[in-house]
Amino acid sequence: MRRGRREYSRWPEYVTVAERRADAQKHLDKLRKKGVKVQPVELSGRKIADSFWGKGWCDHMESFSDFANRLPRGRTYIRNGSVCHLDIRGGRIEAMVSGTTLYNVSIAIKPLPKTKWSALKRACSGRIGSLIDLLRGKLDRGVMEVVSDRRQGLFPLPGEMKFDCDCPDWADMCKHVAAVLYGVGSRLDHSPEMLFLLRGVDHEELVDVSAALTDATRSGTSRRRIAAAGIADVFGIDMAETGEPPSETDAASAAGRPKPKTKTSKPGNESEAPSRARGGRKKNAPVQSKERKEAPAAPFPEPLTGEAIRAWRSSLGETQAAFASRIGITAASISQWEKKGKGTLGMQPRTLTALRKAWRLTNR
Repeated sequence: MRRGRREYSRWPEYVTVAERRADAQKHLDKLRKKGVKVQPVELSGRKIADSFWGKGWCDHMESFSDFANRLPRGRTYIRNGSVCHLDIRGGRIEAMVSGTTLYNVSIAIKPLPKTKWSALKRACSGRIGSLIDLLRGKLDRGVMEVVSDRRQGLFPLPGEMKFDCDCPDWADMCKHVAAVLYGVGSRLDHSPEMLFLLRGVDHEELVDVSAALTDATRSGTSRRRIAAAGIADVFGIDMAETGEPPSETDAASAAGRPKPKTKTSKPGNESEAPSRARGGRKKNAPVQSKERKEAPAAPFPEPLTGEAIRAWRSSLGETQAAFASRIGITAASISQWEKKGKGTLGMQPRTLTALRKAWRLTNR
């Protein structure tokens, strides 16, 4: 619920933007000392958002007439650096905006209805090449129109948002709330995955990884081979060869010669057969373990790139959070790695060791 309107006996004294910033900075410094991670919105120029997701968010908010009177003041506030803190979580936005004093803004956003999400996934099935294309907004016109549709897309409708600000303005959307909404658009330029977090859906579900696996199997690659070295075959990443010589059986098959027969028993051991048949074994005889021939493990990718990490995680069918938990790091680190694309990743020896261990366990 919004707090009641404050009563003033006179107009408040005018405070310059510089004075507001100074007062807000003092308050934020106190919060930092208490361990609060302050996340200000800082624009590099006059433009608030420039990406498909960021600009799409701002355009969507401006398309509703109910917001028309308040949004212009919000643009002024975001451009002069008044949004001192902006934190996007699942279904919620928490912010601090510098005004006459430092105001606390909270925006609750309902999750995307399951029917809408299912329809979006059907419409995008097989039309988005990778997570990188999705987050960078490199989509064909049809997909763009689907995800940014005013009524059925990903962006929230006015009825799905609830605003709260502790300023004295009685309106549901005050200028501080408007500034925060523009701040979200700016934040989506750099972290587009936050939109999906805000709407309570997993953006990875829009990328049809199973289609890549199907194409690979149709071309003659077995699923067992995909499990062993599918990262290179399915996702198009160059990897070094293992360097292991082919087995005698594989060499014979490649040359078109019949495979050599394997010996099932040795001369003089016929007397052991009845005993084995009865479930017994020769006294003091060592137990022979059955060796199972497995497909050779895929080599660890060298150099290690963001695309290699993404392909590895996608082949396991894991979210960034699940994959990060497997290695013992944060999901934010996985997100930053994958954003590097084809760039080589630099990391600490301890993290690299953990990655190699996880690779051996998942590619055996």
